[in-house]
Amino acid sequence: MWDGRSFSEILQELLTNHRGKVLGLALGLAVGLLIITFGFWRSVFIVICVLIGYFLGKRFDEEGNLRDWWDRFFR
Repeated sequence: MWDGRSFSEILQELLTNHRGKVLGLALGLAVGLLIITFGFWRSVFIVICVLIGYFLGKRFDEEGNLRDWWDRFFR
């Protein structure tokens, strides 16, 4: 399996050839740990907050100016 390759080379190959599987595995692990740690409804709330933060950050990156974005969001 290792064939003399370093861990970073193997990780790079996994992310290149199996990106969906690796991301799905990481997401499933994170959600499972959230549910075990905080319970179902608190985990749902955390996931919703993370998604809102992601979309707001993405929009900010695309718009480029926080003041313009703020003025458009809160007219």
